[in-house]
Amino acid sequence: MRESGLSLCDRAPEQPNQEMEAPAVTDAPAVKQQAILEQATRAIPATRAIIDGKPSAAASGRTRPVISPIDGSVLAEIPDCDAADVERAVAGARKAFEDRRWSGMAPKERKRRMVRWAELIAAQNLELAVLETRDMGMPIGMAEGMVLPFTADTIRWYGELADKLYDELIQVEDAVTALITRAPLGVIGAILPWNAPSMIAAWKLGPALATGNSVVVKPAEDASLSTLRIAELALEAGIPEGVVQVVTGDGKAGEALSLHRDVDCLTFTGSGEVGRRLLVASAQSNMKRVHLELGGKTANIVLADAPDLGAAAAASAALAFFNQGQVCESPTRLLVQNSVREKFAAAVVEHAAAKRVGNPLQLDMDLGPIVNRSQYDSILAKIARAEKEGARLVLDGRRASVPAGTYMAPTVADRVDPGSSLAQEEVFGPVLSIIGFDTLEEAIAIANGTRYGLAAMLWSSNVDTILHAGRRLVAGIVHVNGGAPPLVELPHGGFKESGSGRDRSLHALGNYTDLRTVIIRAAAPN
Repeated sequence: MRESGLSLCDRAPEQPNQEMEAPAVTDAPAVKQQAILEQATRAIPATRAIIDGKPSAAASGRTRPVISPIDGSVLAEIPDCDAADVERAVAGARKAFEDRRWSGMAPKERKRRMVRWAELIAAQNLELAVLETRDMGMPIGMAEGMVLPFTADTIRWYGELADKLYDELIQVEDAVTALITRAPLGVIGAILPWNAPSMIAAWKLGPALATGNSVVVKPAEDASLSTLRIAELALEAGIPEGVVQVVTGDGKAGEALSLHRDVDCLTFTGSGEVGRRLLVASAQSNMKRVHLELGGKTANIVLADAPDLGAAAAASAALAFFNQGQVCESPTRLLVQNSVREKFAAAVVEHAAAKRVGNPLQLDMDLGPIVNRSQYDSILAKIARAEKEGARLVLDGRRASVPAGTYMAPTVADRVDPGSSLAQEEVFGPVLSIIGFDTLEEAIAIANGTRYGLAAMLWSSNVDTILHAGRRLVAGIVHVNGGAPPLVELPHGGFKESGSGRDRSLHALGNYTDLRTVIIRAAAPN
């Protein structure tokens, strides 16, 4: 990781006969906090769509305000793109693909440019993190410490992969040879969510570009700024014009992209409702491929034999309220074995109550605002419905100490009915349900008893229990005893209504390529 442009291994050459000076004593958190606040006063660097490699206004001239959930201020105006702009972007992406300015480039050169792109993202880590925080309310510690570094790492990882993809050669007969290649699909439409836009953009752009496609990105209307800036950095890194396009705006632009007959594949992360509409759009247009990563209702199963119940309680609270609970993989159903449930639940509530809520640009804040008023009201409505169904709130985050705005503190409901709306529906906010169980089989049945299958968590020190549950939990990802933070090497996606296909890892390459077989019959030499 680089700090101020120097890696931890970089050293100035030592000068002979010169005494070493003692390092200056600085308050590193205070210095970083000051840098964050200074960055937050600067003008927004990227406010126009990227079409055919150039910053562009909407054809209609319309714009839409970018409103920060931190304080309701207008950060900028961005193009309100529609079908006409999508048409221009797709035509440019198709031209870039057909003239092979990227797909025909030597893989080693594609690698160099993608790695350079990752270096530019890493060099602007703090600037991009502040931009993302101002735009959608993500705590700056999360943005600067995880999301933006992971964005750069993902682009770098797939860039390094670009010249390491090999075809297959099969000898069918003595004079017949078959070549099996992975061919890029062409034009990819990538529709992004608002909860971690830069990171999820990298999950789509990395494998799509490494395999030679052109991409038209439609960021969420509530979080477009970091994506626009990252696209500008792609051009600076030498990604050819037309290969990465960004159209901003609301659902009109997304709908036009999904229905366009010259888009070969849609990749989407977001709600099940929109995912269904994309499948319909595919059927109504050219039957383009659709790769979906949708909602989740992660069960976090804590058994009495967990290796460290105290650590499990702290982690359960931290993960449930990470990014204000606006994470599809968030472990919002806490299943605790009844023999330890009361004590464990009390520890989780204690950790949750200690979470600090406020301006996400402050490093000491754990939760920032909910992304917008509509999402905030939706969360409130789901809590109210749960209360009518009999849920007992042991911690009520609706009474957040922040006087104004869409701020909400952690909310915890205990003894939740596994079949209730609170346990079945994705809230996408800082709301945790605690459910008791007696046996492992009961816990697995409850965990699997929703329409989702994105992720699950398990805490146990018994390897037989871990292996047994790991094979039976219907989830694309199972974290055991804390698991790991996001890793580009590992696939991400789910079963059932959590979607299809996988982001990240080598397995994501299949989303953006197809197999081509070339059969060669050689004539016998004279």
